[in-house]
Amino acid sequence: MQWILTASEQPPDWFIQVVKNYTPANSKSIYAAQLLWQRGIKEESQLAAFINYKTYQPASPFEFGQEMQLAVARLKQALQAREKVAIWGDFDADGITSTSVLWDGLGQFFPQHQQLDYYIANRLKESHGLNESGIDNLASKGFTLIVTCDTGSTNINEIIYAQKLGIDVIVTDHHTLPVERPPVTAIINPRYLPNEHPLFHLSGVGVAYKLIEALYQTLPNIPKHPLEDLLDLVAVGLIADLVQLSGDCRYLAQLGIQRLQADFQQPPAARRRPGVGRLLELCQRSGDRPTDISFGLGPRINAVSRIQGDASFCVELLTSRDINRCHQLAEITELANTRRKSLQKDVQAQVAQKLTQLDLSTTSVIVLEDPQWPVGVLGLVAGQVAQETGRPTILLSTEGVGTGEVGGDEGVGGVGGEITNVSSSSPSSSSSPSSPLARGSARSINSVDLYQLVKNQAHLLHRFGGHPFAAGLSLLAENIPLFTQAINQQLRQTLGSVNLTPIVQADIAVTVADLGKELFLELKLLEPCGMGNPVPKLLIQNCWFENAWHRNQQDWQGKKVQYIKTEFDIRDDSGKNPFPGIWWGHYKDELPIGRCDCIAELDYNTYKKRYEIRLIAVRPNANSELKTHHSSHILDWRNCPDEKHSARAERAASANTTQNGLNAPLPLTALILEECPTSWDDLRAWWRRSLYNNQQLVLAWSKPQHQPPQEIWFTLVGIAKYLSRTNQLATRTQILEKLEISDRCLLLGIKALKYWGFTVKRQDRSLQFTWDAGSYKESNADAAIAEFVAAVSEEQFQQNYFAEVPLSTIMAIASYESR
Repeated sequence: MQWILTASEQPPDWFIQVVKNYTPANSKSIYAAQLLWQRGIKEESQLAAFINYKTYQPASPFEFGQEMQLAVARLKQALQAREKVAIWGDFDADGITSTSVLWDGLGQFFPQHQQLDYYIANRLKESHGLNESGIDNLASKGFTLIVTCDTGSTNINEIIYAQKLGIDVIVTDHHTLPVERPPVTAIINPRYLPNEHPLFHLSGVGVAYKLIEALYQTLPNIPKHPLEDLLDLVAVGLIADLVQLSGDCRYLAQLGIQRLQADFQQPPAARRRPGVGRLLELCQRSGDRPTDISFGLGPRINAVSRIQGDASFCVELLTSRDINRCHQLAEITELANTRRKSLQKDVQAQVAQKLTQLDLSTTSVIVLEDPQWPVGVLGLVAGQVAQETGRPTILLSTEGVGTGEVGGDEGVGGVGGEITNVSSSSPSSSSSPSSPLARGSARSINSVDLYQLVKNQAHLLHRFGGHPFAAGLSLLAENIPLFTQAINQQLRQTLGSVNLTPIVQADIAVTVADLGKELFLELKLLEPCGMGNPVPKLLIQNCWFENAWHRNQQDWQGKKVQYIKTEFDIRDDSGKNPFPGIWWGHYKDELPIGRCDCIAELDYNTYKKRYEIRLIAVRPNANSELKTHHSSHILDWRNCPDEKHSARAERAASANTTQNGLNAPLPLTALILEECPTSWDDLRAWWRRSLYNNQQLVLAWSKPQHQPPQEIWFTLVGIAKYLSRTNQLATRTQILEKLEISDRCLLLGIKALKYWGFTVKRQDRSLQFTWDAGSYKESNADAAIAEFVAAVSEEQFQQNYFAEVPLSTIMAIASYESR
């Protein structure tokens, strides 16, 4: 495993002083300032909006445009006609909280259980998304409108089926969009918005909340309860779903955590959500921290469908005011989580045994199967294996074969992915396969797009769905060997000479004497943490452990659970006092003897009322050389104001830096990369050039402000018509700069223009466009335009990725390349 300490320039004194305004009086604020600066918060206005939600201006729900207006209009129509409305939710934590938000929110307009009801798919029997049997059930009960949440965007066939039965569909979702708009009454999905839009990263529960917000604004005199009562559920869904907490996501999470904590502090009989309060009590948390959701509420809600399949009672758990009923459901939920931990540990042990039989030096993608593995926990175990081995991991089970459903974990942290039926031409795509079906989950690491890897083997699959870092799949058991061989070969070809090595990254180096309340409150400034703003990882070097002991975790009834945690004290030479810590899922014998280095997170244990570290990784001190030689060669100034680049480049040219106590003079000149790359090959080429010339490589590009690809096509057509009409010439560079696309995309655009009747000729270094409208070839033009638009979309996606990919990943790829 390779350890990396994130390299960043020291924040200026003025910024540290500004950060001090938000931290306790006795805090040094240097660590918080360093982390904020490192994560792109470099202006005072940015800092204020990041920390204080009161200075943030949330986006209107009607920024979803016409789709939101259509949805509200259809709901008003249903209200006036006293139609029956069904909420169709997913079975993970985001789906359950989304359903709960709609149940409580729409329940202000439609009588619950009379005009309003909900449907949650069974994880172990059904897949994510709409299905015909569920639609039949709703049709038989007289429902004429379905509102989906956290699902539905790609369920084209099921939506058409519902329409044939007289049921309209409003989709609220945040998953992958289909190529064309589905035939729905309305689809509210933030993926239609620009990437930089403050609503873009909303999870399913955030989208559901925005629909209710729009309804409240349209019909303000009907609701009896304030809209803000839903915010605690919104925070639970957002944080459990591991979405990027920026823009409105961060704002809603901040408000929601406040509501969650305030409700928990009430006497049990006075709580608005007694079920949530009881769950917090069972997991010994108080609701004031994002980790109370990510390690407490979220896993417990997800555990119900993983173990029992049917998680529909969780909506009642989150929304009912019946204390006795809620306490009963909370305890059933806690038992499901206890069972989940035990099963997860058993599968982990079996997977570890199977891994000993693999040669990881020749394995790019780990694919393992077993007939006894419960499908519900395979995603959790696959994620752990991927992190520990540095390799994408796919775990498959033939338990309960023959259902033909994915039914596993098609997303990170229980996130539901859209499910795709493989074409009927596939040898494994028949609706009733004669050979047993293996079902399972896949998890990825670093920059490997596992969803695309799985999708490229569609001819071997029955069904698949998911995201770049997580996927669910099913395939004929007899196809597993061929699938394993094909997906490994594909990734080897993609990676080339890059080795897959597990990477663990630390953000800042601290001592044991630094640990405690002061540092905790300083780092708390960054909360809520999540994707794009992870919990700070602390590097503690040359330390040792004392008083270590382990035990099986106990459940709320005092029974032992087959899930280990180790407790210990940590010391170093910085002071005389030890500091407590825990290491989940590990035995005390796994701690090194003697001096070592570790990476940990600082936390507050509500139950024990103490500050402690949560150990992430540890290794003997003898091998503690951190891979920072490349971090001194690469400076990350991405997304900084352009006017600062030249001044910074001058500073870089003359500055010296210190790494691990060694003064290392920087090169006399810097190679500044201002154009955002579109592939790792582009970046590697610049990296090789900087090494060859012994120059420091400065990453100085900003996140591009892209036009929609379709508008770029219309701009290209406009340029071609203008040049043809005026008989002027234009250079390739002029056109590229105007459109902000690559040579490859321009060539595809010129190809499409030819089908539109344009002739393009070279004259010296310029291009001449001539238009003959009569030579338009409609049959070929649409396909060529679609190819151009798809290429531009892919290029923009890659540029957005390179604008935000962690420096640690860039350094890792660079490190491999230079070997």
